[in-house]
Amino acid sequence: MNKRSVIGTPLSSSATKVMLLGSGELGKEVIIALQRLGVETIAVDRYANAPGHQVAHRAHVINMADSQALRALIEQEQPDIIVPEIEAIATDRLVEIEQMGMAKVIPTARAAKLTMNREGIRCLAAETLGLPTSPYAFANSLDELRAAIDGKIGYPCIVKPVMSSSGKGQSRIDHAGEVEVAWDYAASGSRVNQGRVIVEGVIHFDYEITQLTVRALDTNGDVKTHFCEPIGHVQVHGDYVESWQPQVMSPVALERVREIARKITDNLGGLGIFGVELFIKGDQVWFSEVSPRPHDTGMVTMCSQRQSEFDLHARAILGLPVDTSLHAPGASAVIYGQLEAKGIAFSGVVEALSVPQSDLRLFGKPESFMRRRMGVALANGADTDEARSRAKLAASRIKPIQE
Repeated sequence: MNKRSVIGTPLSSSATKVMLLGSGELGKEVIIALQRLGVETIAVDRYANAPGHQVAHRAHVINMADSQALRALIEQEQPDIIVPEIEAIATDRLVEIEQMGMAKVIPTARAAKLTMNREGIRCLAAETLGLPTSPYAFANSLDELRAAIDGKIGYPCIVKPVMSSSGKGQSRIDHAGEVEVAWDYAASGSRVNQGRVIVEGVIHFDYEITQLTVRALDTNGDVKTHFCEPIGHVQVHGDYVESWQPQVMSPVALERVREIARKITDNLGGLGIFGVELFIKGDQVWFSEVSPRPHDTGMVTMCSQRQSEFDLHARAILGLPVDTSLHAPGASAVIYGQLEAKGIAFSGVVEALSVPQSDLRLFGKPESFMRRRMGVALANGADTDEARSRAKLAASRIKPIQE
């Protein structure tokens, strides 16, 4: 019998056990997808009652950047597969665990280590693989940042912490008077390292996309690369606010997008889904970033594809067949907390779901912040314009309240 066609029974000696390191809204959907396939799931996060904690078989709260705590938990749970879902993880420990054969790391421990910060992946893309990127430099101090901008990058430019997520700590600088504020903001938004930033020259692109790229096994057991239809998205301060699929683009640009996505994911290796972000201007394409996991802009696939990015990730890491085909044009729109409070409620759910072909995902995060992503509205339409209008309308009808 083909070993990868076998999945055990959860909470038994035959269980196939998967541990999620990071259990926010994306991890929650991966856990749900895994459970539908009969997998035993362990959700780990830095705070209690994270979205993924609420649906997993077991939940743990630890500092995942603490190497000793991470190893102790892995030894306790003995998962078959470890799925990193955030950047702030002790990746050196994951490399050790993989080398010792304690568990399989998705997509690989090396990929998790390289992509945990923007420095590793940018150097790989631009310097090792020769992919087109914006001009960039790294800085360890405010003085180094100023020197990099004045000597190489110029204005306008973008400053980001080398490690952060969802646009935290990212800002645009248009003149010298904004540099110090950007440096301080980058330090406040960094997940781990608060003393190093990347500064990038601004590319005047027409639009930006996410190319979801899946590495999965075919019927012969060989790795095959699959591509979802490109996802267009709008970002504000580096954080996505809406996305849609498919994004219309020229055949030449799409071919270049997939060539770049294949090169970077082939190098990273392993199995699973990758979110490759790119800038597009006409037929020109620039690589921006890659995440070796489901992407926030890819939440649109919960309504637009036959198998969502979460289904694809779950299937790929288990060695199962995948289907990246489009179901219907779709869109997503973010629902923000709009409040600084714990245990908020949401009104307007009936009104939101009255929008034709709409759906909601309310993540269940225990604490709300003004700009914290607390949910997403989804919608289909005859085309992406109609889907976007419906998704934004549905999102606008959800009103966070404090009871």
